[in-house]
Amino acid sequence: MGMVRAVSELKQTDRPAAAQAVSDVAHFGPEDSLPLDCGVTLQSWSAAYAAYGTLNADKSNVVLVTHALTGDQYVASPNPTTGRPAWWPRIVGPGKAIDTDKLYVICINVLGGCMGSTGPASDMDESEPGKPWGIKFPLITIGDMVRAQEILLRRRLGIDTLFMAIGGSMGGMQVLQWAAAYPDKVFACAPIATTPRHSAQNIALYEVGRQAIMADPDWREGDYTLYGCRPAKGLSVARMAAHITYLSEAALQRKFGRELKAKEGSTFKFDADFQVESYLRHQGQTFVDRFDANSYIYVSRAMDYFDLAAHYDNVLAKAFMHTQTRFCVFAFSSDWHYPPQDSRTLVRALNAAGANASYVEIETDKGHDAFLLDEPEFEATLRGFVKACANARGLKDA
Repeated sequence: MGMVRAVSELKQTDRPAAAQAVSDVAHFGPEDSLPLDCGVTLQSWSAAYAAYGTLNADKSNVVLVTHALTGDQYVASPNPTTGRPAWWPRIVGPGKAIDTDKLYVICINVLGGCMGSTGPASDMDESEPGKPWGIKFPLITIGDMVRAQEILLRRRLGIDTLFMAIGGSMGGMQVLQWAAAYPDKVFACAPIATTPRHSAQNIALYEVGRQAIMADPDWREGDYTLYGCRPAKGLSVARMAAHITYLSEAALQRKFGRELKAKEGSTFKFDADFQVESYLRHQGQTFVDRFDANSYIYVSRAMDYFDLAAHYDNVLAKAFMHTQTRFCVFAFSSDWHYPPQDSRTLVRALNAAGANASYVEIETDKGHDAFLLDEPEFEATLRGFVKACANARGLKDA
């Protein structure tokens, strides 16, 4: 409970313009073993997290922000390890839609991740440091990630309920899993640019990325760290392929078109002649410096397994039957990675379950990543949803 006290002691007058994180890694032993959907039980495991704001007296102002495939727990502050800036400062922070002056925000690095939570880069046996799991790590699911989050919140931080769960892309999958698995623990949910089921197209696209990593001779069957190398080229290609799905054709055309990188014209070689090629190569090269290749394989596979209806007789509405959670589902018109029809399918299921659900489709040409970019309509609508839920919850200051 030390972290909760540290955050609570931050006085109102001490809060800076940007959100300040208090971060920690929680370690769990056999008394909090983690059963996985694949049938394996982790007897010991860890979860890294960052928190912002002040936990109120009755712990009713907790917002869980869940991150996407390549995200981390530093939603509103720079990552102290990689130096990368916060990934959602437009939404989370003092005076923002998720206002850390009024709400207690927690973001947890997912199980299988590489920013402090247990994953394939972690030591298989704590008594033998330097021998990571690699691909001996058990396969994980979105359900496993959420189960770990619930244990962390309840057992380590003493938090039994959430005011809100919010996240985009894979974060949205976690939000939906929370609402289905723990309906009495979640007052409101905001799944953004997500889907209740990974499509065949997305499974195919993510498999291309995994195969690029595995085809790199430096992958070494997942044991690259033991050989002092890493599959940088394969991971870079995987990132390049995935990044294309985060953008729209209109966004690529607007940003790059067919513009050449050099004023002198084409090189007539296989260099990055076009600006869009240079951009993708940069995305791939910078990614390998901050992410573990095996984590990419495992977490992307967890997304493939995600099919919420499969656990409810293939009837999606059953996942939310009799829920009291309030939902606001957000989609973006040009998102072809998780297109609006996926969100509309979700909303129809919520309506069939009698849930309190609204649907907002933002008209934009920015593609899947629009929720991370400057979209005033999205920010304003989200702010309104948070305010309405806070009033219904009795959080007068939120």
